[in-house]
Amino acid sequence: MKKITLVIMLICGIIASAQTTITGKVVDNNNQPIPGANIVLEGERVGTVTDFDGLFSLTVEKEPPFAISVSSIGFESSSVTVASANEQLTITLKEGTELDEVIVSASRTPERIFESPVTVERFGLKEVKNTPSADFYGGLENLKGVDVNTNSLTFKSVNTRGFAAFANTRFMQLIDGMDNSAPALNFPLGNLLGMVETDVQSVEILPGAASALYGANAFNGILFMRSKSPFDHQGISAYGKRGITSQEAAGDNSYTDVGVRMAHKFSDNFAAKVNFSYLKGTDWFATSEEDRFNRGFTRANTDYDGINVYGDEVSTNIREASGLGIIPDVEVSRTGYNEVDLTNYNAESVKADWGLYFRPWGTDFEIQYVGKVGSGNTIYQGANRYNIKNFFLQQHKIEVRNDNFFVRGYLTEDKAGDSYDMVFTGININRAWKSDEDWFGDYIQTFAGIELSGNPQGLTTQQKHDAARAAADTGRLIPGTSEFQEAFNRIINDPNLSTGSRFQDNSKIYHADANYNFSHLWDAVEVQVGGSFRTYRLNSFGTIYTDFDGPITYSEYGIYTQAQKKLDINDNVELKLTGSIRYDKSELFDGFFSPRISAGFTVNENHNFRLSFQTGFRNPTTQDLYIGLDVGRAVLIGGAFDNPERFSRTYNVSADGQALGQAPQITQTGVAAYTNSYLASSVEAFANSGNPEDLQIGNSSLAEPEQVTSFEVGYRGKVKNFIFDASAYYNQYQDFLANETVIAPFYGTAGDSSLSLAALANEDFQPYQTYTNSDADVESYGAAVQVTTKVFNGFDLSANYTWARLDFDVNENPDFRTQFNTPEHKVKVSFGKTELFENFGFNTSWRWSDNFFWEASFGDGEVPAYHVVDAQLNYTIPSLKSIFKIGATNLLQDEYFTAFGTGFIGSQYYISWTINNL
Repeated sequence: MKKITLVIMLICGIIASAQTTITGKVVDNNNQPIPGANIVLEGERVGTVTDFDGLFSLTVEKEPPFAISVSSIGFESSSVTVASANEQLTITLKEGTELDEVIVSASRTPERIFESPVTVERFGLKEVKNTPSADFYGGLENLKGVDVNTNSLTFKSVNTRGFAAFANTRFMQLIDGMDNSAPALNFPLGNLLGMVETDVQSVEILPGAASALYGANAFNGILFMRSKSPFDHQGISAYGKRGITSQEAAGDNSYTDVGVRMAHKFSDNFAAKVNFSYLKGTDWFATSEEDRFNRGFTRANTDYDGINVYGDEVSTNIREASGLGIIPDVEVSRTGYNEVDLTNYNAESVKADWGLYFRPWGTDFEIQYVGKVGSGNTIYQGANRYNIKNFFLQQHKIEVRNDNFFVRGYLTEDKAGDSYDMVFTGININRAWKSDEDWFGDYIQTFAGIELSGNPQGLTTQQKHDAARAAADTGRLIPGTSEFQEAFNRIINDPNLSTGSRFQDNSKIYHADANYNFSHLWDAVEVQVGGSFRTYRLNSFGTIYTDFDGPITYSEYGIYTQAQKKLDINDNVELKLTGSIRYDKSELFDGFFSPRISAGFTVNENHNFRLSFQTGFRNPTTQDLYIGLDVGRAVLIGGAFDNPERFSRTYNVSADGQALGQAPQITQTGVAAYTNSYLASSVEAFANSGNPEDLQIGNSSLAEPEQVTSFEVGYRGKVKNFIFDASAYYNQYQDFLANETVIAPFYGTAGDSSLSLAALANEDFQPYQTYTNSDADVESYGAAVQVTTKVFNGFDLSANYTWARLDFDVNENPDFRTQFNTPEHKVKVSFGKTELFENFGFNTSWRWSDNFFWEASFGDGEVPAYHVVDAQLNYTIPSLKSIFKIGATNLLQDEYFTAFGTGFIGSQYYISWTINNL
């Protein structure tokens, strides 16, 4: 036993003697501390990061001398030799350029952004700190080629290269590898349920098609957000923001945003973290009373339908409804309620996430469990305007990974909470008080009474209509009264759209993916292989989808491979070749191959030219396939092969129709939209001309995947003190997925029956908005350029310009909406300095957007040009490990909007205090 004890003591002594603890500080050229710098033992996977004061301590199982590598984003890396254990190190990093930043999104492997085979935009810790926006997510607006459409205060939609509404199903958002899309909606609700600011490590945006590596939904681009590892970033960090939002319609309202991150490394084997944030404010009021269909109508018009007025979607032709010749042949709509009467504009976000990280051998092999939950209130604009109230989303992930591979699986589940449709709220409050038949009957009776009495008061036609509306509205429920509130509360809790407006949903996505990089096994070429599998389970209880009889499920999978090779052409030129291909298959459609080929030339270390060809495809979304939603003016009907027959409604046939021998009621399914319909634009032309030859058959085709072929060229480089980043692209689309509006008659056969013409004349028909593919030529192209430099002895100046253009013949395809929804010209400029003087910095940004025409299912309309100035001042107090910031967005108070139908965006003023955010 004595010998054994002696051996153990000897081994322990050897281990103890081999341990070396080194300490030091990392600073920049101005001797300012660099928090969050990485300190790694060269040749090993052992490391740490500097704290808020730039200090670090690292214990290694090695005796000096040895070397450590020191790096930080925005600085040139440095290798430092440690000569003794007692040495106190002060390491100075030279400020680098944005070309040295490391990204992972372009090739699924770490590489300098300078060498990326495709365009990438990056937003790192420095940008998060210096953004003048109220949060990091809003700061993405200043990146070139990026569109951020503001739906509400808590819901901003990020997009690149056009073709998006707020239901941005062509653009992915990944957080630590998890798709952040809500299963019921098929797109993320901005950062409403996303990341807590103090846990953001980096944000990367990959514009354009990326299906070759990321699959069917990576069609327009991908937003990657990566969080901080608790092994590298420990301690407690927190922030608090307080301010006001200011809008002409809403006035001044308080705004609060707080968050905390707690992370601890218990040992080299185990670490954990928890994040929490809470935001509360008042949303931008939407108060437009302009005509929704751009007819120039006002409330004085009989068929008025205001943009943000709901209930007036219900209308009828009063002559046809009455059968009386003395009644004018005009459409009359019911009196609607303003949006402000149907919501409290409460903007709120509560989100939390936690993670357990286990490294069983103390190496880079890691097992993770991550959970995320979020709930909030926001406004969403789709086919109608929706109050997303107490919406809940949760995600749970298990992942096994190291530097060469990962295998992950996660679940995403959403619950609609108390969300409701504001349009149907207005419609059904009206109907709860008085049925449509009674209301129009009172209107007609009053108008007819004036005519039959000989109009003794000499009223004009407009005054007759005003009198008829006043009579029909007598006793109408008035906002603010207990009767109105009782009806409102009842309706927003009723999921039956014939009497209520509530959504119900509890949909899920099950997803698994894996990737292996073989580069550590051989040097000849870097090869990766991977794949993914996903199952959708749609469960809206028939309120969104046609899942009246139970959940709808279907699955898809994909596999891919990529190879990269660097070739030294000569001493000054290096060629990097990348080739990848992916195969995806949905159980509903045939499979697709998506190849990508790119070449990058690095010349004299400061210039990189790139060229790429890639293809992408997009499966129809869950809504494209299985939606079955009556939005008032039309029924949205998905284009899956088995969906149209799932949706049916019973309609009343007009008296004229019954005179033709038709039954008083008819039951019609969504199949009619795809097999027996006219194009809506041709029906309108027929109504104006009376010529049946103007009619065109609709009969939309069922939905199929759409494809894109993309060519891109680009340049990144440094010329003296200027950094340039430029790119240009051309996209060609096949089988473009879009909506088509058609009219299905209740009787007769479209195209070969006089009965169908009678049905149109008698208004015995149902409008549908189908989800289908266009055989039209759709092309888009554009370019972007950015110049970054330092002026006036260290001030940062950056300017970028983006040009985007759609090539699509609207006149030849009047019933298709491409929803390009991006301005042709955009300019963005930022100017600031991180150290104007000791511990004090500032940043300003200016954005200008050209006017453009917005297309979406809610409505189409012009978005005027606008320009916005944001600014912030920040002051660091090292002794408190704190950064204080005061800032303002839309400093000039020029209110604007980025989409037709939303509220005007006002100004936001805030002061923030961030503690120990590395």
